Amino acid sequence: MLSVVKKTGASVFTSLSEYLATHYLPNWYHQIADLTPETKFYSVDDDLESELKTLGWERFFIKDYVKSLKTSVGSIIERPSDIGKVVQQMQKFRGSIEGGLCVRRVEDFVVASEKRYFVIHGKPFAADEDEDIPRIVYECAKRIQSKFFSVDVVQRFDGVLRIVEIGDGQVSDLVGWSAERFAELWLGNS
Repeated sequence: MLSVVKKTGASVFTSLSEYLATHYLPNWYHQIADLTPETKFYSVDDDLESELKTLGWERFFIKDYVKSLKTSVGSIIERPSDIGKVVQQMQKFRGSIEGGLCVRRVEDFVVASEKRYFVIHGKPFAADEDEDIPRIVYECAKRIQSKFFSVDVVQRFDGVLRIVEIGDGQVSDLVGWSAERFAELWLGNS
């Protein structure tokens, strides 16, 4: 794909290493572990039920390195014995497990409090130009070394903001953003 872009005389904005740094959860987690739910990483070949029992958490959010299961049984389980069914359904509906499995500790988030921010060259932007951007987004922007990425922030019931996802900005949806506002970001920032 890169050769196709180069043949047109263009260049890519985000390098492959920057893309992978923000696209795969294990690649960004350790840089912001204090700002996001606790996460453990496993292979699909691991004894997943035993691993989850060892964690002793009340609930588990299961996803691969990129996506969670939004159909069928969903991604949150309470019993370690249910992990096999989630993995099976992920393989069925998604075709494969990308990279491996991420098991995240479930925190009590306020429903519909999630907001997406974009970061370009270390500078965060909000969907509303007048919105105050939370400190946690600025902190994330300092720690993640990529020219362009998205940051999804949610509020816990205790009022604490948490990062639930970082994504490569070029494949991130414009959740909560207008196309016009998104285009404004690129004026003078590319």
